[in-house]
Amino acid sequence: MPIFSVFAIYFIIWWLTLFIVLPIGLRTQAEENEVVPGSVESAPARFRALRVFLTTSALAAVIHLVWYILSARLGFGLDAIPQFAPKFY
Repeated sequence: MPIFSVFAIYFIIWWLTLFIVLPIGLRTQAEENEVVPGSVESAPARFRALRVFLTTSALAAVIHLVWYILSARLGFGLDAIPQFAPKFY
């Protein structure tokens, strides 16, 4: 498998994982009772970008490693999923 493909798949997994990690531990300004004038109450009180970036990178690396082992080493792919719908030719 070309190295560019491996990085491209990691990038896709990283973006999907980012949307899973973003709401974890989020406290809004309304929950903290510190609403900044001119901002929405649902805005984060403190955005911890480094924590989100590191957590996303670590979780995406684990998911990517599992995907790589299953697909490249063990040979599982989309063809290994059974098809229940009939094939129309």
